[in-house]
Amino acid sequence: MATYVLCHGGGMGGWVWRFLKPLLTQAGHTVYTPTYTGFGERSHLISRDITSATHAKDIANVLKYEDITDCILVGHSYSGVVLPAVKQAEPDRIKRIVYIDAIVAHAGQAPGVAIGFMPPEQAAGIAAMLAKGEGPIGSGVDQQQREQAKTEPHLMTPERQEWLLAHLSDMPLACLVNPVPAGAETLGANVDYLAVRHTIMKPMHERARALGWRVHEFEGDHAIIVGNPGPIANFLLGLA
Repeated sequence: MATYVLCHGGGMGGWVWRFLKPLLTQAGHTVYTPTYTGFGERSHLISRDITSATHAKDIANVLKYEDITDCILVGHSYSGVVLPAVKQAEPDRIKRIVYIDAIVAHAGQAPGVAIGFMPPEQAAGIAAMLAKGEGPIGSGVDQQQREQAKTEPHLMTPERQEWLLAHLSDMPLACLVNPVPAGAETLGANVDYLAVRHTIMKPMHERARALGWRVHEFEGDHAIIVGNPGPIANFLLGLA
């Protein structure tokens, strides 16, 4: 039996795996769905000091204190910038890494820059402001996603989209503007990237291919883990 550690995206939390996790556990596998500091049920901890390095420590500590070995480490969306640092911290506890429509950031890049939200100079300026204890704590990603869904609904039932949007929380702005502690290039070529057709992450798909990663294409949108988790679960089960 395999052990999966599922890492969520921006504005989300461990709750977002509600529909995918049972598809793995029913097959007899062990699944962990941690929530990053400042997200979801830990949203009361949001602060200007939280970066992707904090979240890499969150996951590395889960691996350490749960005595996890030979796990399949899975990252959706924002988690793409976290997983390389987790691998760097706990290399012997990870057997395989899977990205699900996730950000591919190189060393020294801020996540917001990697995905094209802002130029490097703007990210550096915001990071300096936050370091002085000034500026907004959150990025507003939860409200942005709710507004976008009004004109561009997710590929899922209205009921499931309502559930998804209701559970979103803000994320620390510092996560987007501070450089990542480890770049995706440090992972080598043994990475599977699950790319969906309807997404703003297409430039990330090309970055994954340029790194020599195995890119697998799926019909769906960025919230496929909620809207249509079956094909993703089947792929993950195939790695067990």
